[in-house]
Formats: sequence, structure tokens, C-alpha cells
Amino acid sequence: MCLATGCFVGNIPFAPGTFGSIAGLFLCFLFSAINPSIAIIGTLLLIISAIWIADKAEKIIGTQDPGCIVIDEIAGIAVTLAGLPFTFTYVAAGFFIFSILDILKPFPIRTLEQKFSGGAGIVLDDVAAGIIGNIVLRIVFYLAGKF
Repeated sequence: MCLATGCFVGNIPFAPGTFGSIAGLFLCFLFSAINPSIAIIGTLLLIISAIWIADKAEKIIGTQDPGCIVIDEIAGIAVTLAGLPFTFTYVAAGFFIFSILDILKPFPIRTLEQKFSGGAGIVLDDVAAGIIGNIVLRIVFYLAGKF
């Protein structure tokens, strides 16, 4: 349960997903300090592990997609910031974009959440939000001449 809840950050009574994303920034910082190829492999392993961990935690808790599970937000923010500079501007923009996508769940994000169950249903919508967020960040910073 410790991993599923982001070292119990998910037990915070308000906005556990937001706090989960904040907790995930530490992992993003670590990934930014290593070889990008290894960081991508680490992110993929994180996603696979998150699906397995979320699935087990959901069964233990006995509730579908409980809010205390935040490993999905940790994986999502890692995907959002993958391959991008770990600077205040990128991190703040990435956090904001990922949070909006995770809350609003525009197409196709909500479809993934509804199509899959268990750990995959918990994690894959956040991974999709992360992919879209990463693309949006790259476009915004490219257009701003910062990429």
C-alpha cells in the first residue's frame, strides 16, 4: 500500500491526486539526471509496475479506483515531463497541464479509463494525459522559442 499511495501521500484527505503528482516530481528529477534512454526505460518500468501495484491495491481496498491510489498520478507526471528539461518553467507548466488533463479527462483519456478495469483502468488514463501533456508542452515551448 505504501507504493500505491505514494508513500501514503494518497491518504491526505483533500486533493490526493494533486499531492501524488507533487510526490512524482522527485522521481522526475531523478530521471532528468540520468541518460535519456535509461530514463525512458525507467518510465516504462514505472508504468508497468504502477498497473500491477494499482491492481493489487484496488483488490485490497475493495473499491474501484479509490482516490488514495496515486501511483497513477506519479506515472502520469513522469510521462508528462519525460525527455524535457527539469526547470521551474517546464515543471510548473507540465504540472498544470497534466492536472487539467487528469481532472477534465478529454477524449481519448476518459475512454481509456472506461475501457479498462483494475490497475490498467487506474493507470492508463493518467499515462494518456501524460502523453498529451508532453506533446502540448513540446509544442508550447517550441512555439515560444524555448525548445
